[in-house]
Amino acid sequence: MGPGKPYLTRIFALAGAAVMLAACTYDPNKEPDPNIFPTGYKNEILITLQQTLEDPTNVKNAFISEPVLMPVATSQSLRYVVCVRSNSRDQMHLAYLGIKDRIAYFYAGHLTQLIDATPEQCGKAAYQPWPELEKVCLSDKNDCK
Repeated sequence: MGPGKPYLTRIFALAGAAVMLAACTYDPNKEPDPNIFPTGYKNEILITLQQTLEDPTNVKNAFISEPVLMPVATSQSLRYVVCVRSNSRDQMHLAYLGIKDRIAYFYAGHLTQLIDATPEQCGKAAYQPWPELEKVCLSDKNDCK
């Protein structure tokens, strides 16, 4: 046996034990924590708005709130929500549609739903300017002016 063999054997044994221990603690059926803070919330909302707005370019008056835990639906379960306010253009790029509030729901740290908000949902939101939404340009089009 060479001088390095016992050392390598110990390393492989420890690595194998670590893999077995990790396998024992992972449970694919365990529900994730529904209220993990959504660290990438701005990016997830921005991507969703780019895909859902009639014209995601030249948005005006863009604002966003910080994530807050809020009761949702009739179950009173708490979930992180974010409010978004903006004024986007119509599909023909001719007119602005007016200020619209949306609410984003998060589960396990990720966006699950972005829908129109009621005044009760986002009426008291602490909005902050969101210039990233106002700067959206579609790379394959020259739609930003």
